[in-house]
Amino acid sequence: MKAYLDKTAVAGMPVSIIGLGYVGFPLACICVEKKYNVHGIDVDQKRVGLINQGVCPLHDSVLQEAFGKTRFSATTDYQVIRDSDIVVICVPTPVDDHHEPDFTPLENACQAIQPYLRRDHLIIIESTVNPGACEEVVQPILEKSGLKAGKDFDIAHCPERIDPGNGEWTLRKIPRVVGATTPEGLRKALAFYRSVVDADVIPMHSIKEAEATKIMENSFRDINIAFVNELAESFGQMGIDIVRVIHAASTKPFSFLAHYPGCGVGGHCIPVDPYYLITKAEQNGFNHRFLRLAREINEGMPAYTVDLLAEELGKLHITIREARIGVLGLAFKPDVADTRESPAFKIIKLLKDRGADPDIFDPFVIEKSTVGTFKALLEKSEALVLVTSHRQFLDAYLEALKNSRVKIMIDGRNCLDKEKIQQLGIAYRGIGR
Repeated sequence: MKAYLDKTAVAGMPVSIIGLGYVGFPLACICVEKKYNVHGIDVDQKRVGLINQGVCPLHDSVLQEAFGKTRFSATTDYQVIRDSDIVVICVPTPVDDHHEPDFTPLENACQAIQPYLRRDHLIIIESTVNPGACEEVVQPILEKSGLKAGKDFDIAHCPERIDPGNGEWTLRKIPRVVGATTPEGLRKALAFYRSVVDADVIPMHSIKEAEATKIMENSFRDINIAFVNELAESFGQMGIDIVRVIHAASTKPFSFLAHYPGCGVGGHCIPVDPYYLITKAEQNGFNHRFLRLAREINEGMPAYTVDLLAEELGKLHITIREARIGVLGLAFKPDVADTRESPAFKIIKLLKDRGADPDIFDPFVIEKSTVGTFKALLEKSEALVLVTSHRQFLDAYLEALKNSRVKIMIDGRNCLDKEKIQQLGIAYRGIGR
């Protein structure tokens, strides 16, 4: 294997990346840019086909631009691993309907690797996992090959840090942390990531520390979002605008980090990762009361949002069942097509459970929209629930509302101008506004 410590020696080094979604795809692009010979692997034949046709498989302008400058081949056949020096696993690690960790995608990837595992392979896990998972889930499956981790091949963990659609904090600029089961595995993994990113790559003392880092990052965000969500409910009853309060608190130059309330927490990380730690800690006899409460509060925000709508409709003597309701946005964040764990689906279900038949529009998720344009949604709706603050909505909403039949706006992201909407004679409710 080529010298790992020499970043100039990577040209042509074969790397296999398993899982070509929002984590694996940008990693593959940057590895190609850094002169690695990349083989992409994914179980989705359609995605593989698009990549081989030179088409970015993800609706993300940042990734589309990156892929326009790079090319790599993709396949569903794991045999290419045999010729690779480095194998990076970037598959999802979701939770099931009971919020229990679901390692099935990771286990399947490891089982598919196992027949082609060879000596001197470096296997890197980027998928988010709880502390201990690499040694307790990944290693036993790979060792069914007859090879031993730390002796014949190495396992490392470098938890992904991806913010889809973020053109400023791209993959190359974000610092990374790396842990491994052996010092040699750590040396190899550090050299690989230092050749790929232009930011710090920080070694951890153990693979468990690296696993715990990502869980801690997202649990921190979940807890702080839950804090402001609870304040939003409290302040809402007192007639206090929480956004103004947050802006005021942010003027303190130390010891305050602004987080904002909303109609729910989406994405593949924040709503999921705390459950991995909750479950693992419970297996070790510890109860994460704080994390459980944060999840409970944030999981309750879609219902709170629907209740706001019902309250405003009630003032007009209209029930949810009777109202013509429009939902703006399905993606979990602005200007991307990523719908993973989006609160929009919970809000829509809650509306339907209460007898509504809502219309839906998301310009990035047309295939799941019930109307084809923002204008068409406004023409059909007397009450709107904004779930995703897409730029298209923000640029056009005031002019569009002037000529609409909309009577109520529920701003689930606190991104609209409350006073200007009210000046149009439309009732406005935000999350804590």
